[in-house]
Amino acid sequence: MRYDVFPFLLLILLGACRKSPQSVGDNGAFLSSGKQKTSQGYDLVDIQNGGELIVATLNGPDTYFDYQGQSMGLQYAFAADFATHEGLRLRMEIANDTLSLLKMLKNGEADIIALALPLEVIRKNGLAAVGVTSDDGKYSWAVRQQAVALGEALQMWYATSPSPEVKRKEKHRFDERRQVRRKVRASYLSRERGVISVYDEYFHAAAETTGWDWRLIAAQCYQESGFDPSALSWAGACGLMQIMPSTARGLGLSADRIYNPKDNVAAAARYIKQLTDKFKDITDKEERVKFVLAAYNGGFGHVRDAMALARKYGRNAHLWESVSFYVLRLSEPKYYRDPVVKYGYMIGSETAGYVTSVLERYRSYGGNIGMTVSSHHSSVHASGARSHKRNRYSRERRIYSAEELRQQLQQ
Repeated sequence: MRYDVFPFLLLILLGACRKSPQSVGDNGAFLSSGKQKTSQGYDLVDIQNGGELIVATLNGPDTYFDYQGQSMGLQYAFAADFATHEGLRLRMEIANDTLSLLKMLKNGEADIIALALPLEVIRKNGLAAVGVTSDDGKYSWAVRQQAVALGEALQMWYATSPSPEVKRKEKHRFDERRQVRRKVRASYLSRERGVISVYDEYFHAAAETTGWDWRLIAAQCYQESGFDPSALSWAGACGLMQIMPSTARGLGLSADRIYNPKDNVAAAARYIKQLTDKFKDITDKEERVKFVLAAYNGGFGHVRDAMALARKYGRNAHLWESVSFYVLRLSEPKYYRDPVVKYGYMIGSETAGYVTSVLERYRSYGGNIGMTVSSHHSSVHASGARSHKRNRYSRERRIYSAEELRQQLQQ
């Protein structure tokens, strides 16, 4: 070894052994294996340096839940308002019960408990009662005693925060969750000729991707948007098939094409195909269609939770009639807080109703769930009475406007 480089190497080794400001220690910075923090000394400045506020709560309609990819719940709304006030990203963590919540805060796995806890429980566990309160201050959010600056910031925010406005906005979001700005078109353009909409050619193309009867896709489209390509939901779902922008990106659909009818339906077909592949354990293809429709509306994770509950209670987890029972029960604490449930509370009545409505409309279009996965090439008459020959509406590649189609039908 050259001795003239030894001092230089020694300096490097000493520097490597020295703790950086982001390493584990009394400063409570993040562990390298994740973002778990030490419970001592981690305060607002450390949170601001990391840029992320971690808030723990219980899952439920009044606290926090996922609704079609959107976070909802009053405690979430307060947490989001505080995070915005402090210029921080918000991460919600869900505990199974109050004891788990307290443990998460003590262990530094969360910065705040966003749940109204009794003051005696907070104090008994050596925590500080700050932030949102209820019942004349008898219940409160909580932080660690050592997080003095965070507690002061919470107190100042809540003292000046328009609490009634936060509640009003969240109630408005919940009440408007099913609203879609759309101009509903006729559900059937020509029953006699078997022409459902001016977008039928796109539904036929989607059937090639999904393996479904094109009329089922048409029925789903009408349920989503009423055949309005400009439809927009409160949550930001767009177009004929009401695709969320985040979902569209994952499907390769750019924001500037999301309202294009052809691209929107094609992207939805790819999504249906992805969901179908995820439910391959359901070997009955007719049953699988119902599960895919449910997941399209309510989320794949929630449907899997309902399947897990069906399995736990001795029901057939691959039969929609059995699973839909637990989809409906996922709005009850006994079920959405069950250990086998991973995605928590859902408004199951909407998803169960969605599946029923789509299938009923599909039948009104002449479809049959027994034909769902095998008749997308069929030319069966929409009324189910007889088949018809291919005509100018099915032969041409052009999509007519509603006015053009009416003129054609009058000829």
